[in-house]
Amino acid sequence: MATALLIIDMQDGMAERTAAGRPRANPQAEAHCAALLAEFRARGLPVLHVLHDDPDPQSPFRRDSALGQPMACARPAPDEPVFWKTGSSAFAGTGLDAELRRRGIDRIVLIGAVAAFCVTSSVRAAADLGFQVLLPGDALIGFDIPAHDGGRIDAETVLRVTLSLLGADFARLTTAAELPGLL
Repeated sequence: MATALLIIDMQDGMAERTAAGRPRANPQAEAHCAALLAEFRARGLPVLHVLHDDPDPQSPFRRDSALGQPMACARPAPDEPVFWKTGSSAFAGTGLDAELRRRGIDRIVLIGAVAAFCVTSSVRAAADLGFQVLLPGDALIGFDIPAHDGGRIDAETVLRVTLSLLGADFARLTTAAELPGLL
């Protein structure tokens, strides 16, 4: 089974949200991301990056914005492809699917941000496209969200529900520490 690491939206805007005090789950996500990136590179396994380029000119998540650049824990190496997306899924309009298939990849390890949004969309799309997905939940950034009926849902609960939904049908849940043994 050919496996690749897919890093989604680990951009400086996420670090800014955290530094500004936005409640989030997984304070060690960046360290886990860096460790998995180092593991894949050491093993010579493919690493692909997907970054968000929001069409809204006011968004910090733009290709030409300082906050749209990759976080230090997830900077691409010169030989690692970078795909820019304008929507939620890493697969919509990016050419990612074709690149994975060209490389013979049939299993992806998906890490990054934000768990309940772009990560969820990407995991579901990957599963729909026939890829096996390994999802180390502790290598995902998750934030709190507003509740549909008022108030807020805390970041830990959002992440727990997100992982429960994805693990039920779309991905095999794991941790960053367990993952090397699965490669």
